[in-house]
Amino acid sequence: LEVAPFLAAAVLNGLNLLLGCFLMQESHKGERRPMPLRAFNPVSSFRWARGMTIVAALMTVFFIMQLVGQVPAALWVIFGEDRFRWSATMIGLSLAVFGILHALAQAFVTGPATKRFGEKQAIIAGMAADALGYVLLAFATRGWMAFPIMILLASGGIGMPALQAMLSRQVDDDHQGQLQGSLAALTSLTSIIGPLIVTAIYAASASTWNGLAWIVGAALYLVCLPALRRGAWSRATST
Repeated sequence: LEVAPFLAAAVLNGLNLLLGCFLMQESHKGERRPMPLRAFNPVSSFRWARGMTIVAALMTVFFIMQLVGQVPAALWVIFGEDRFRWSATMIGLSLAVFGILHALAQAFVTGPATKRFGEKQAIIAGMAADALGYVLLAFATRGWMAFPIMILLASGGIGMPALQAMLSRQVDDDHQGQLQGSLAALTSLTSIIGPLIVTAIYAASASTWNGLAWIVGAALYLVCLPALRRGAWSRATST
């Protein structure tokens, strides 16, 4: 049944809704806050950060990392079919393996790596692992090669939690909600423009070499380094 995956996703979303309605605690019990019209302006979610050099620099890094993350999200199926001639079953298996590896990295690598090397080094290590995985995947010629490369891609996931922790410490409790809202807005923005950019690059280059989009994604991490350095330097000089 071709619609079975969509029905399964709908059921899981429904269960998630029920859990949210009946198990999650309301954080503002008995308190109703007015919502002015300007609160619905998507640009206003970033205005609070004006003049905050550290936050602005780190949010730039966050945006680029999220944008780079759209490369596999947009291309994995297309690239797998074109480069490796994967079937639907093989694509599903590869995604399942990556999901397991990513979960293991988040559970057992992120915390210890951040604690031992610090947040900045964990972010850089995550970007380096992800970029190396992208480059290797761009030149991979056999489907089995993608599976060991997934270890690098999963290890790259340690950077984002470290970055979010670094960002969270830059604002007080009153601005935590605004920070998380801004990060969610940036994530949504990259999920809109990212696939458009990535697939456009892939479509333009697929006839000559379909690995170019992966190289572009890896190269974008270089843009993060000055912003990350600025954020870390500003943080060091302000303490």
